[in-house]
Amino acid sequence: MNVITIAGNLGKDIEIRRTPNGDAVGSFSVGDSQGQDKPTIWWRCQLWGKRAEALAPFLLKGQPVTVSGEVTEREYTDKDNQQRKAQEVRVNNVKLQGSKQGSAPAPAPQARRAPAPAPHQGGSSGFDDMDSDVPFTDPLKRRALALSI
Repeated sequence: MNVITIAGNLGKDIEIRRTPNGDAVGSFSVGDSQGQDKPTIWWRCQLWGKRAEALAPFLLKGQPVTVSGEVTEREYTDKDNQQRKAQEVRVNNVKLQGSKQGSAPAPAPQARRAPAPAPHQGGSSGFDDMDSDVPFTDPLKRRALALSI
């Protein structure tokens, strides 16, 4: 498997489309500036499923991001009926790096909180069942919390 990590700014707002079976696909481009004397490299990126829908309000033109994923190649026929190939990044991870310059910071996604524990009533110290209320002690709860963001 080939994995690439790209840090740069979004070239335009994410565009959400739907596949025939209803799955969301978010398309965006990331500009990787190589320095003053070198041209910017633009990477076409695809983000799939609920993550594309959830991150759409935050993936706006100029937003600094770091994306990682697999480089894929697809073939298509252009408007002149010529066969072409394009390389794209099928994104697995997106990390927002801060706010766009000159704008207010984007609001952070809200994590779902575990319900508040019931007040302890009884003769023991109250610490024997504490692990059941801490969301990070169980790996499955930790995964569910990460997926809910």
